[in-house]
Amino acid sequence: MLQTTRRPDSPVSIIGAGIAGAWQALLFAQAGHAVTLHERGDAAMTGATSHWAGGMLAPWCEAEVAEPIISRLGLRSLDIWRRELPDIPFNGSLVVAHPRERNDFERFARMTEGHRRLDATALAGIEPSLEGRFREALFFPTEGHVEPRRVLPKLHERIVAAGGAIKFGSDVTAKDLDGIVIDCRGLGAREEQPELRGVKGEMILIETSEVQLARPVRLIHPRWPLYVIPREAGLFMLGATSIEAEDTGVSVRSALELLGAAYAVHPAFGEARIVEFGSGLRPAYPDNLPRIGVRGSKISVNGLYRHGFLLAPALAELTLSYVERGQIDNEVMQCL
Repeated sequence: MLQTTRRPDSPVSIIGAGIAGAWQALLFAQAGHAVTLHERGDAAMTGATSHWAGGMLAPWCEAEVAEPIISRLGLRSLDIWRRELPDIPFNGSLVVAHPRERNDFERFARMTEGHRRLDATALAGIEPSLEGRFREALFFPTEGHVEPRRVLPKLHERIVAAGGAIKFGSDVTAKDLDGIVIDCRGLGAREEQPELRGVKGEMILIETSEVQLARPVRLIHPRWPLYVIPREAGLFMLGATSIEAEDTGVSVRSALELLGAAYAVHPAFGEARIVEFGSGLRPAYPDNLPRIGVRGSKISVNGLYRHGFLLAPALAELTLSYVERGQIDNEVMQCL
């Protein structure tokens, strides 16, 4: 087992205050380390990938397309989210489909676990707005979701409360810092990790009082997963595409797909007000799996792809275990 070279008084610097860096900073600060979190942007974090994320905590659903490691780490993350932020709504998630996507719906059911089938009556019982809309649904009762633009500031507040410091407007690299450095810059680290690529995820924020949902609803789609995520004050996020491109903005085609999906979930969404279009670039390695890279006292946490909010707590726990006890998770960690 590889051991670290950390001294008890070594400072811990974390670069990037998005969801990956925030969780690293929080767990290290809670463990008693002298933590400084560096972020090149301002406190609004509008330039971060996390700003455009869906915030779904859905390890069971992700098993349909993701490797088993995503479910393993995701399930551990659910426990950490519940422990640290017990007010998060763990109301589960729903997967629905129209009759023409029946085969894809059944395939999704076979590829995933942790769900139970609901008929139309049971579906209307937990989501009255969907009464008469679908013949059946898959209900994943242990899953949850967060609103990224609300939860990220809460994590930052908890870091400070635990004794950590946050420096916004601090554009640094690992070479600029002493002690243990954890690089969570995402695509910002590509000059050192050229294998990283950006995968664009587009979203639309709409507002209506005609529909109420207590949990995310995924609509089976022949090309990509589409979901409607409830937020506060009558807002709903529609997402998310996964496009192998690094431009910004939302294409007309994607907007039509996302808005059409919302209308297919409930016609009342057709009268909703569009509040915002946006997109973020998710950092991904060629295999679309996360990686913790270790080179002496310099550590990188990257490649969270479309699973940032789901994986970040578990990855932070693994990094902390390595720094404090030399523990290695061979599926995630690489010694460079």
